[in-house]
Amino acid sequence: MNTILRNAVAAAGLAIATQAAAQVTLYEHQNFQGRSFTTEQLVGSLERSGFNNLASSVVVRGEPWEVCDGAGFGGRCVVLRQGQYESLGAMGLNDSVSSVRSESAKARGDDGRYAQAPQAPVGAQVTFYEQEGFRGRSFTTEQPIGNLERSGFNNRASSVVVRGEPWEVCDGAGFGGRCMLLQPGQYASMAAMGLNDRVSSVRAERARYEGGGYAQAPADAQVTFYEQEGFRGRSFTTEKRVGNFQRFGFNDRASSAEVRGERWEVCDAVGFRGRCVVLRPGRYASLAAMGLNDRISSVRPVSRDARVDNDRYAPAPVAATDYRRRHNEQLYQANVTSVRAVVGTPEQRCWVEREQIPQERRSANVPAAVAGALIGGILGHQVGSGRGQDIATVGGAVAGAAVGSQIGRSGSAQQAQTQDVQRCENVSSAARPDYWDVTYNFRGQEYRMQMTTPPGQTVTVNERGEPRV
Repeated sequence: MNTILRNAVAAAGLAIATQAAAQVTLYEHQNFQGRSFTTEQLVGSLERSGFNNLASSVVVRGEPWEVCDGAGFGGRCVVLRQGQYESLGAMGLNDSVSSVRSESAKARGDDGRYAQAPQAPVGAQVTFYEQEGFRGRSFTTEQPIGNLERSGFNNRASSVVVRGEPWEVCDGAGFGGRCMLLQPGQYASMAAMGLNDRVSSVRAERARYEGGGYAQAPADAQVTFYEQEGFRGRSFTTEKRVGNFQRFGFNDRASSAEVRGERWEVCDAVGFRGRCVVLRPGRYASLAAMGLNDRISSVRPVSRDARVDNDRYAPAPVAATDYRRRHNEQLYQANVTSVRAVVGTPEQRCWVEREQIPQERRSANVPAAVAGALIGGILGHQVGSGRGQDIATVGGAVAGAAVGSQIGRSGSAQQAQTQDVQRCENVSSAARPDYWDVTYNFRGQEYRMQMTTPPGQTVTVNERGEPRV
């Protein structure tokens, strides 16, 4: 092989190596699951590749890559170093990437634009939190635990983060009872899988269950709307922004909501316009208190690093509690001791009325009006008798004045004119309480709960006095 040919082959090999040195793979779900899209070239619009606003995790090989939430490398952009990013939620780019390019394809940016370095792969680890949304006390382990009673965390877990490998959680000690396999990810609420405050044992599970057994993959940001209060009726769930609920047949229908993972902004007009409110993670049994019952038309997630003014938040949700009966749970009836209806603030109601414009009375004949009053006075005096005589006389005088005034007008009738006038009044919401504060007594101890319907004389509870439906 001559020198020229060898040089050409070497140059081609160098070009291929250079291309392979910069590569990015986007995955549809967290932890590198679901559909994927790989490129070694810049992509100005992922719409053409069918992967726009779909990426939830990413693997970067070779040199850093810039990912942007706008087409044409516009909007908010972040530079990712080489490594594995199991979730784009922390950097506010979950389901938001629209364009991507390697750093060599552009002028190098500031270090401040780099995302946090990806974490090295961790082993099997699970962290339980006492409250939903990863709040409250927590407990982390990398070892199997046959009884969480010894760790002071038995029947206390309401949310969980799973890292590295799947973990099996059971509602019985010694891995007995009902068990569920959790894939790596963040589970903001364990209520949906029926394990809220019920986990008693846990262990890493490397082998996949033969017949399933996996819990639904966790969502980084998810919101579910219900057609009726109290999380009843038809529902609509989304993990992506929705600019118009009309397309999904759920416009102006939501009466309650459940928010998982991240904050969500809900608006009463399409395109995120009109009145908007930010909902924190939690369960909202009624949207009436915030004036959004049957009014939500658009919704979008709020990134973790976004700053939101306090006045834009909805009232904090009631602690997300699952009132459904657990498997083989014994139930009791507790006596209701007091009920208080809670109503919202009055709302302003406006309407338009058509009213007649007062006419000028310049054409009225004053002498004729006086004459009419005298005639009416005489008639009234003749008709009246006794004490009623004076009353009838006065009435006759008034009527006579009106008649005389009409007599003195010009013969041509005037056309009455009207105009539209807007009127408003404050309408009390007392006719329909937003919810009921209920106090009940069970085994000598007082408890409180909130209900979307008025209770009877008793409420159903479990052996710990917790409400059940």
